[in-house]
Amino acid sequence: MTNPVLAEVTRGGLVESFHTGAVIAVDAGGTTRFALGDVDRPIFPRSAYKPLQTLALVETGAADAFTLDPSDIALACASHNGEDLHHDRVEAWLGELGLTTDALACGIDTPMEPEHKAAFHRAQRTPDRAFHNCSGKHTGMLTLCQHAGHTHDNYQHYEHASQQHWINLMGEMCGIDAGRCDWDYDGCGLPALAMPLRDLARGFARLANPAALTGARADAATRIHAACTAHPMMVAGSGRACTRVMETLGDIALAKTGAEGVFAGSVPSLGLGFALKIDDGARRASEIALSAVLDALGLVNDDQRAALAPTLTPNVVNSRGQTVGTLRVPDGLVATLQTGGGRT
Repeated sequence: MTNPVLAEVTRGGLVESFHTGAVIAVDAGGTTRFALGDVDRPIFPRSAYKPLQTLALVETGAADAFTLDPSDIALACASHNGEDLHHDRVEAWLGELGLTTDALACGIDTPMEPEHKAAFHRAQRTPDRAFHNCSGKHTGMLTLCQHAGHTHDNYQHYEHASQQHWINLMGEMCGIDAGRCDWDYDGCGLPALAMPLRDLARGFARLANPAALTGARADAATRIHAACTAHPMMVAGSGRACTRVMETLGDIALAKTGAEGVFAGSVPSLGLGFALKIDDGARRASEIALSAVLDALGLVNDDQRAALAPTLTPNVVNSRGQTVGTLRVPDGLVATLQTGGGRT
């Protein structure tokens, strides 16, 4: 299948570059609201499925056993910038577990975004593992280990009980045989599962619709959505699309990015989950495509669309500060999604 164009970059009156991809929105029962492109090809969601992984931290009681507040739950879902609010809370959280940053299996790092990285170097600070954008997820997994009595040693290995817990959970949420999914290690050193966009979106639909779940998992799903949308700075940080969308829309939608052009999210009022993947992995294109999803689902009004435009569909500006083009949604894409796309 040839995937459609989901994002365009213009210069003057011409389309200079374009990005193809696939996108889908489904409900918890698997009924498709819209689908466009190859949504059944396995992809690596990367960090986009962190809110689903974090169900393990909450539903087991580990979050409550260590009196984590909603901002900590949001941090466990994060691909954060490594700003001070992220780094310092990870360091303090580890201290509450009786651990140091050396316990983290992610790599030693510096802040992720150029502005924060530059400030870090100007201050001559020392890199450490808490700056890594996945340090919140790792700290959440160490919390689960401590609560469940699992060893911290090699907690990042696929076979470790903490990893098997969320992998099995992912199978239940997404309706897949997770033990048979292709996998390899992610950028932070933890296992990464491959699955079709259709199944990823269904997992988020179940997160959006706790009525489709039972007991502790239903409560955990509600708490994770509420935590992320109430504390969007913890999920990503200054200038980031995830944060800006949730700051602007409030609890209407949870949006979470993943490396290599992935976005996924949940919309409780509609009982829907959505997922998209840009073929060439471009982050800029995934953010443009996200804006099309928000529009197609009727989640943004004119004022909100204008507020999000500098982040999701920014202008192309040259070194003299002149606007010479824009990053935009292709003509007709939103209307195509609203009518179901190539729904299957």
